[in-house]
Amino acid sequence: MTSDGTDPISSVRLSLIHLPLRAPISDAKVLTGRQRPLTRLAILLAEIATEGGQRGLGFSYSKRAGGDGLYAHAAEIAPELIGQDANDIARLWTKLVWAGASVGRSGLATQAIAALDIALWDLKARRADLPLAKLLGAHRDGVPCYNTSGGFLSTPLPEVLDNIDATLGRGIGGIKIKVGQPAATADLDRVETVRAHLGDQVALMVDANQQWDRARARRICRDLERFDLTWIEEPLDAYDARGHATLTERFDTPIATGEMLTSVAEHWELIRLGSADVLQPDAPRVGGITPFLRIMTLAEHHNLSLAPHFAMEIHLHLAAAYSGTTWVEHFEWLEPLFEERLDLRDGRMRIPNRPGLGLTISNRVADWTVHGTTINTRADH
Repeated sequence: MTSDGTDPISSVRLSLIHLPLRAPISDAKVLTGRQRPLTRLAILLAEIATEGGQRGLGFSYSKRAGGDGLYAHAAEIAPELIGQDANDIARLWTKLVWAGASVGRSGLATQAIAALDIALWDLKARRADLPLAKLLGAHRDGVPCYNTSGGFLSTPLPEVLDNIDATLGRGIGGIKIKVGQPAATADLDRVETVRAHLGDQVALMVDANQQWDRARARRICRDLERFDLTWIEEPLDAYDARGHATLTERFDTPIATGEMLTSVAEHWELIRLGSADVLQPDAPRVGGITPFLRIMTLAEHHNLSLAPHFAMEIHLHLAAAYSGTTWVEHFEWLEPLFEERLDLRDGRMRIPNRPGLGLTISNRVADWTVHGTTINTRADH
């Protein structure tokens, strides 16, 4: 850091990683023919260094398509950061979003910015020698967590039950399973079997992945009321804010949505219309931690529960800094990228005591890296 307190950015390293999954997975979007089974994740990794010797790590991701686009857009706008003060994260987010504003201020454009923004927050927390949650101001040292990866529709029900036993044995506190099969009776039988296996004391969520229309959602939500679910997730298309609002008003079981949205404005529409009891923003999708904090403020003001989607390595810190009811989603898919593992105990995911996000890139990442570039020249050169 210079004598005037600034910390100019000297370089940005970007990597595109194709991370394979151990087995293809399918949810309702695959059963309806809208998508193919998921076999890998595209990860945009950003490493930012400053003249003062500080470093930060961030990432964004894409499923199925879009990874090359994230990488290309990030590489095009990253020169805007060189020479800029790494302390001024909100100003830099605005600078980056306007650098690519002709392709929009949501979607792929902001998802590319997310990796850079998250790296800047990681850098700031590392410089302060604090876990990111503590830098933001934690309300708790651990967050209730639930697992999703063991309950996909591509997993036979007996295996789902085995996964549940293993998951609870690891110290995870809740279970989410996928629904949205062509026959509603198949979904109800699946939920009934899992609820009976869990008993009444373990939190159970279901996720329809946007595959019901309004009439079908009303009928199935009514049938699901008897299972005492913690929430029903994405019963309708992600952009049907008014339809979701009708369901939140009509049913006792909370409605959760928001993971597919890519801006603060889209989340505000959900909040404004009362479309969710549980809001599920995703920091890599909305543009990073900077816009996520704005969504958190709106959600807190409207007394909503918060359950960030995926990327537990980031969202653990953000959920810990939320004053209201919150959950963090356990997915082990990204674990091969990092040396560290998160601590799971008594149904909660614990904040690591390491600075920043508390992550170190694994040596194995080189095997999955398909593109990489280091940027150290300013945009105006």
